[in-house]
Amino acid sequence: MEAYCVKCKAKREMKDAKQVKMKNGRSAMKGRCPTCGTGLYRIMSS
Repeated sequence: MEAYCVKCKAKREMKDAKQVKMKNGRSAMKGRCPTCGTGLYRIMSS
């Protein structure tokens, strides 16, 4: 799963990605940037 890293200012492949459910019921993917270690978050389409 690819997400935008704000720190690197580039799209990166998520490391340790797992699917989570947000408070409003929508699905999202949560992981880490392999380069800098910053948390990445991507909201999935419903």
